[in-house]
Amino acid sequence: MNLTPDNQFSSKASQLLSWGHWFTFANIGLVLLISTSYLFADSQPSTPLGWFYMLITWVSHTSFITFCAFVLTIFPLSLVFPYPRHIRGMAAAIATLGISTLCLDAFVYYNLGYHINIQSLPEIISLLWSTLTSSPAFTTVLAGSLIIIILGLELVASNHAWRHLDRLKNFKFVRYATSVLVGCFALSHSIHIWADANNYFDITKQDNVLPLSYPTTAKTLLARHDLLDIDKYQQARNLQIEGSKGLFELKSPVPNCVAKQSPVQVLVFKNTALLDQYLNENPALQVLEHVIQPSNHQDAVFNLIYGLPAYYNSEELRAALPAWSQKNALISVSGFEHLGYKDIKGERAINITYVEEIKDLPNEDVIAFALAENNSKDLIVTSQAFVSESINIGNSDGFKQLNDITFSLIAEQLSCPALADATMLGRNLSTLHQQEGVNYSKGVLITFKKDRITLVNPDGSYKQMSGAEGFILEQNLDIPFLIHSIKELQKFTNNNNGR
Repeated sequence: MNLTPDNQFSSKASQLLSWGHWFTFANIGLVLLISTSYLFADSQPSTPLGWFYMLITWVSHTSFITFCAFVLTIFPLSLVFPYPRHIRGMAAAIATLGISTLCLDAFVYYNLGYHINIQSLPEIISLLWSTLTSSPAFTTVLAGSLIIIILGLELVASNHAWRHLDRLKNFKFVRYATSVLVGCFALSHSIHIWADANNYFDITKQDNVLPLSYPTTAKTLLARHDLLDIDKYQQARNLQIEGSKGLFELKSPVPNCVAKQSPVQVLVFKNTALLDQYLNENPALQVLEHVIQPSNHQDAVFNLIYGLPAYYNSEELRAALPAWSQKNALISVSGFEHLGYKDIKGERAINITYVEEIKDLPNEDVIAFALAENNSKDLIVTSQAFVSESINIGNSDGFKQLNDITFSLIAEQLSCPALADATMLGRNLSTLHQQEGVNYSKGVLITFKKDRITLVNPDGSYKQMSGAEGFILEQNLDIPFLIHSIKELQKFTNNNNGR
């Protein structure tokens, strides 16, 4: 093919190539504006170097993926189909599709904490559906208007660049801008290599904030949500020490709840031998299978009394009534002084008692289980609980937690679901059979999904195992699910920002 300067095809292709650069430059500005939403979706850097890295990465990476989109789509079309009018229209349509997808990804990331991907498609569809159904007219108008505005801007940029191409070629600032973008790109990657080698988490925790950037790891994920013990990681020791803890803060006023049902007696036995002795005398109790409890007794009792993961376990909180019992005095507690819990006297809707001997124990409206053995080396233990027929707690095949039991009692037995939602982290086992959950004990993040349990240590190391059989699973981390679990764990802290 003859591509001399006098060839008409060559001339059009050259003009389109020049036009494409200016069209891409205009889109870089628009994409930079939209991508600022990613920068506000997570906690901000805490050091000047972290801020500097965030800014240069935002500028360079966003520009890079915009330019790559041009090279992979509009550029080859300009060579194969060099008709300016048609190319300008197709370029505007392609750019509108790409930027609309970016807007959708930014919305998903802001709400869920991860980018669009096939693995988390059900959660993304659920988010979009709930957004649409909550206000269908407003959402439809907003989304439609956004697409029309983007298309209008693309057509204006496309036509303006073509009509004023000769004048635009005389502008020299583009050369300097290109040099700045290339310099920022090289500098950001150099800083990241240094930060990764030196465990500088104020930088590495920004991995995967922007789309198509560094993949998220367990370490960066924990660092981003302030769950990584940096000193521990730097010392490279796998020790079980207390990691970051959450300061409990209610997000909404506590609803009232008036107990009308008979009191429920929750018996927490010192060991399985005492529980077996009690069951021999009360064989009518139903079995609640697959109950997960921390082997740390204080954390396990905290799950039960407060209906919260031990992420919130603190001396200050243990000295106060559970939030769900503060308005109407719904709970009494006795026998847990050795674990740091004061007695709460009275006959209440839910009475939680530590049992050290079989003597005058109730046999109706009872939930009974035994704490894990003190010499247990496991972080969590899967056991059974036993429930009276009069107590409406479902027994699905999935795992349950002690905070789920308390949540279910408040939501179902006392008919106060709003109170449970406002003050606790758990599931109503009578109605919700979603087989996933999150907990926290001894500084370790604990998540489970169906049969898979994932334990992520404060140093970023992790292991996955079968909950039913206990064997180790050699599988990749489900990062979207971990992000979702951390956000659920931090529901009552300022770290979550309501997302």
